[in-house]
Amino acid sequence: MADGVTPLLDKILQPSDLRALTDSELTSLASELRDETIAIVSETGGHLGSSLGVVELTVAIHAVFNTPFDKLIWDVGHQCYPHKIITGRRDRMRTLRQKGGLSGFTKRSESEYDPFGAAHSSTSISAALGFTIGRDMGQATGDAIAVIGDGSISAGMAYEALNNAGAEGRRLVVVLNDNEMSIAPPVGAMSKYLSGLYANESLHTLKDIADGFTSVLPSPLREGAKRAKSLVTGFSAGSTFFEEMGFEYVGPIDGHDMSQLLPVLRTVKARSTKPILVHCVTTKGKGYSPAESSSDKYHGVSKFDILSGEQKKSKPNAPSYTSVFGNSLVKQAKEDNRIVAVTAAMPSGTGLDKFLDNFPSRFFDVGIAEQHAVTFAGAMAAAGLRPFCAIYSTFLQRGYDQIVHDVALQNLPVRFAIDRAGLVGADGATHAGSFDVVYLASLPNFTVMAAADELELMHMVATAAEHDIGPISFRYPRGEGVGIDLPEKGSPLEIGKGRVLREGKKVALASLGTRLEEALKAAEILDSKGISTTVADMRFAKPLDEKLLMELADNHEVLVTIEEGARGGFGAHVLHYFSDIGALEKGIKVRTMTLPDLFIDQANPSDMYKQALLQAENIVEKVLGSLGVSVGRFATDSSA
Repeated sequence: MADGVTPLLDKILQPSDLRALTDSELTSLASELRDETIAIVSETGGHLGSSLGVVELTVAIHAVFNTPFDKLIWDVGHQCYPHKIITGRRDRMRTLRQKGGLSGFTKRSESEYDPFGAAHSSTSISAALGFTIGRDMGQATGDAIAVIGDGSISAGMAYEALNNAGAEGRRLVVVLNDNEMSIAPPVGAMSKYLSGLYANESLHTLKDIADGFTSVLPSPLREGAKRAKSLVTGFSAGSTFFEEMGFEYVGPIDGHDMSQLLPVLRTVKARSTKPILVHCVTTKGKGYSPAESSSDKYHGVSKFDILSGEQKKSKPNAPSYTSVFGNSLVKQAKEDNRIVAVTAAMPSGTGLDKFLDNFPSRFFDVGIAEQHAVTFAGAMAAAGLRPFCAIYSTFLQRGYDQIVHDVALQNLPVRFAIDRAGLVGADGATHAGSFDVVYLASLPNFTVMAAADELELMHMVATAAEHDIGPISFRYPRGEGVGIDLPEKGSPLEIGKGRVLREGKKVALASLGTRLEEALKAAEILDSKGISTTVADMRFAKPLDEKLLMELADNHEVLVTIEEGARGGFGAHVLHYFSDIGALEKGIKVRTMTLPDLFIDQANPSDMYKQALLQAENIVEKVLGSLGVSVGRFATDSSA
């Protein structure tokens, strides 16, 4: 930028400011916006590659459409950083994914330019159609524009929305952001179809969607526009898949070329009367060579050096739970060729990339299709295989009907490996694994486990591998383990049996999952104050270790259950059990500690646990309150 010349980006306080710029200035602005996005994420970490891929598209849509009256809906939302910068949030972008700061995804409570929140994929077309109906029924809203990626559009929900929108026939704009990459390379027929549309043809081919549009194109493009349908289908009289669904189709066009984006979007805005799909081809990580050359296109990064692209990751003290799962499953699979692995577009995120490297013919990435993944795994189990279905807790929610109807009801031995269980830090509430114990332990035939540490996780992988009498799940958190020595292989656990780690006489702490370390710290504090405390790792939310629970009830004055999950899970099952057998009338005081009944926004994990009241000092306070002892009489510092 020349001395004395104000950067264009400094003049953009809101999208309406874009509409005063020339096309040439919009192109320059996009370059500045890309640099700003890189600079911000280098300091905060986050989803860089996907955001860089939509810089020009972001500028073009906001310049052409009248946002926020027109509703721009980003699918998933991990590509929304440029959008946030030019919608009045530039001064807060360095608070991204931090406590009290901006969300890493679109969020209705954050800005009027985020009309619909998103962090899970494939919801945008459904949402856009909802706004379209609202517009046509007289509500104060304009056009709806959904931006969806080629990975997301392969999911079942997107097909349902396309079908419904095509049948409605209402004016609606869907922009297909086709970078041939979701989080992992998209798989299946849809990806091959999209690739085939432009594999051997210029990205400049356009469909003539309005009278006179071709007249403004250079001569080579005018001819290309006339032949667009045959070029994009391979048949002289054929139609695209989207046209068969009731959409007009434009594309494919270069999503980084403003000279293509702007006239196409302007024509769409001015002339379209039906559902229309604009197919834009983009490059994930565009304009930043370390991202473009990276295998994952810098989908999710920590803070990094801009010049080198080197990420500033702290050296882990222990292996991550994800890697422990991946390595453990590989070891089990080497001894049992019936073991197969299923994931929904997250091979590296779930640790199954290691399985893929060792057993490519036994690995199945079904794309962003959790419902299909569950039923697919169920049928493999019915065929005699031993499927491990590895899906994040928050994403497994999307396949719940299939878990109930296709797996639990038929008592099929699918092994559910549930990553990102509990709070997840910077990704916030949309990615927190809060509900899996509740929604699985309520189902007949299910066995539900939770790993307290990485060794327990190894044991649970081994347990699941041998479990052939019904569905079984095991949950484990994001991040690194506690740093204990690990054997070569895990050993199967006895189903429904917990373990006692510390013997006491007055108070019992029954922990499920990774809050065990905090329970042990709390026991140290209580013992130092003369309150003898037992700590048990229950291991199983279902079936409960009823014998151990009765021993704890018979020999202690207070029993506190502790879990990193929503109300209605392990603690609720314990209360049901004690109520059924009349134990509560015999004097035992039972208290439950769970995640609170609210969605916890992004922050560092320590701050999130403080808000959730699931740290050692909170456990101590719960115990003291149950004993009728004033909290002020005791120091509850977890360092005590």
